[in-house]
Amino acid sequence: MKKRIQSRFIADYVLMFLISTIIGVFAVALLSFANDVISKNLVHHSYTADKIMTDDLALMEMGSVLDNGGGIQVVNKNYEVIFSQGINNLPELLNAETFTDFLTASQAKENPFSYSIAYNPRAEFWLVITFPTSIRIDFAIVHNSKFSSVDTRRVSGVIVAIILFYLILLAISTVIYSKLTSLTIINPLKKLCSSAGRLREGDYTSRVDLNLNNEFGELETIFNEMADEIETEIALRKQSEENRKKLILDISHDLKNPLASIMGYAELCLIKTQMTNEELRAYLTTIYNNSNRANRLMNDLFELSKMETSEYILVKEKLDFTEYLREQMSQAVANLDSAGFSYTFDIPDQEIFVAIDRKQISRVFENLVDNAINHNQTGTQIDLVMIDHPEMIEVRFKDNGIGISAELSELIFEPFVKGDPARSQENGGTGLGLAIVRKVMDAHGGSIKLTKDNTVGSEFVLLLPKCSDTVKLDLR
Repeated sequence: MKKRIQSRFIADYVLMFLISTIIGVFAVALLSFANDVISKNLVHHSYTADKIMTDDLALMEMGSVLDNGGGIQVVNKNYEVIFSQGINNLPELLNAETFTDFLTASQAKENPFSYSIAYNPRAEFWLVITFPTSIRIDFAIVHNSKFSSVDTRRVSGVIVAIILFYLILLAISTVIYSKLTSLTIINPLKKLCSSAGRLREGDYTSRVDLNLNNEFGELETIFNEMADEIETEIALRKQSEENRKKLILDISHDLKNPLASIMGYAELCLIKTQMTNEELRAYLTTIYNNSNRANRLMNDLFELSKMETSEYILVKEKLDFTEYLREQMSQAVANLDSAGFSYTFDIPDQEIFVAIDRKQISRVFENLVDNAINHNQTGTQIDLVMIDHPEMIEVRFKDNGIGISAELSELIFEPFVKGDPARSQENGGTGLGLAIVRKVMDAHGGSIKLTKDNTVGSEFVLLLPKCSDTVKLDLR
């Protein structure tokens, strides 16, 4: 990977050099063209000494020069100024030497004046035209192809040497640039590849630490978030697999006892030829009770499994929950009385509307009542209190029975978790009742929890959202 990226940088650098060279050549040509165009349009180029030169000074068009801020001087062969108007930069003491120096200095590029000087051999005088320099662009390479000299060869050799030296520097700088630039990409990529490789091999704790504020920093964040999601998903899968295995073991264990009892008593009925009617009735009763227990277990398991699928749909209706709760508790009175339980129900008198699936919420309170009866002794007190909140209704279902241990309080809503396994088997509990209750409450947008601050018995707190005015009957 490193060589490929570094080679790509070298190629890109060389390409940019070629493009820059082409742009430079074009810029030189454009500058030469601009120099020519601008020079032809400057005032001093329009009124040169050659253009206005005449043998007779009286016939010269001096007005245009003077009107444009220039100056005109005429110097005879004796270096005397015989005419001067406008700008005059000639030396005060004019002779052959000073005039020659003036002519030489007039061609200097840093000169703030532009001079046009011509000699009239017939009239034997020098004509000097002077303009102040407003702008000057001087760029030109002059080569006389008609003459070949040592200078030309020497200059050509120097130019070739400069070009070669430039190319060597270019090559060195290209390699250094590509390496330095590639390091800013290679190092983060190596770390990303290393972490991705560990993630692929099953190390889901693999993360990247680049500490960068560029695009690689964004990629680091995305990668780490993806790794977090993968790690969470793998953990959930493992937990789900463990739950599945535990569920199978629990089902096998809970079905084993009633099925063994059914098979044992059925076999006894077959092989025992002589038995009284009382014995036969006792055996059949045991077979029936265990069959009923196994049937309840399978029904609860089916109901719980159905709640995990998309086929589980609530058929909601808007109803007065206070009246509905009174009906539910009145139906539970018979079971509570037969179990020897006492009870109090504190339900508000005013109407409080909620949108619920009547059948599913009924299952919630049936399971809570059955759970209390199956796990507590005769004489237990049951207290149900309904509290009206602005947006929620709260129902507290409390008993003063044997309670639930701290170890089980966190797991009590999981399938096959039983507060008292021996007593649960004795009374036919399946260990799925509270798991079903939580699923139903979650599906309604509510919740159920077991309070942890009770010193005696157990208290379940249920919350359900109140019905808004927009809720209609038979919501699905």
